[in-house]
Amino acid sequence: MSESIVGDRDDAPLPLTGERTVPGIPEENYWFRRHEIVYRDLLSRCADRTVLEAGSGEGYGANMIADVAAKVTGLDYDISAVEHVRSRYPRVEMIHGNLAELPFEDASVDVVVNFQVIEHLWDQAQFLRECFRVLKPGGELLVSTPNRITFSPGRDTPLNPFHTRELNARELTELLVDADFTVSVMTGVHHGDRLRELDAKHGGSFIDAQIDRALAGEPWPEDLTRDVEGITADDFTLSVPDIDDSLDLVAIAVKDPVT
Repeated sequence: MSESIVGDRDDAPLPLTGERTVPGIPEENYWFRRHEIVYRDLLSRCADRTVLEAGSGEGYGANMIADVAAKVTGLDYDISAVEHVRSRYPRVEMIHGNLAELPFEDASVDVVVNFQVIEHLWDQAQFLRECFRVLKPGGELLVSTPNRITFSPGRDTPLNPFHTRELNARELTELLVDADFTVSVMTGVHHGDRLRELDAKHGGSFIDAQIDRALAGEPWPEDLTRDVEGITADDFTLSVPDIDDSLDLVAIAVKDPVT
């Protein structure tokens, strides 16, 4: 794992609570890499721009953005996460604040990044209005979120107790449009060839095999541990076809320039 992802200090990692993904934990590697692919593939959207990561969590993503951005600011409501990022990722300007009232001037940032966060928010519409307000005309909002259809199939309430409302592609599009954004891209994260092979190897679902072991509270089998540790971002793909079958939704929304 490169220093641009994990930082260059020996700070203790944030506790793994199920609310956020933490790098450097072998059993968490699948989820970390599943999130990392979105940062990696959208990183060029942040090049030479002023970027706000709203809900920056552990901070590894903001630190990746710092490789290319003119400036990156992280915002999180969890004070322990804020202090952790300030210590471990000094290139990131870290602010403690509420995503429902972004502490930024109107039209002050070029890009807002919000990966795997909107599903945690009670007032998603208010948050998106705030993103629209702080973006400059022509600025972009980059969003990823679990696809409700595949993440909590057949359920009215999310499986993850930290999620308030999960979305499908149509619902996410409607929220963005209602906030006056133009959706330029709606794509999704899928398993690549190697992960599809691991799905077959582990009884049809590599994800369920991990969840079952975690819930059982028992040591993981060596082959499952080895397979999880070996996952990289290259084992996932971002593609538009079969959006309803995607694992996570990825949207690029634009605040249209004033004409």
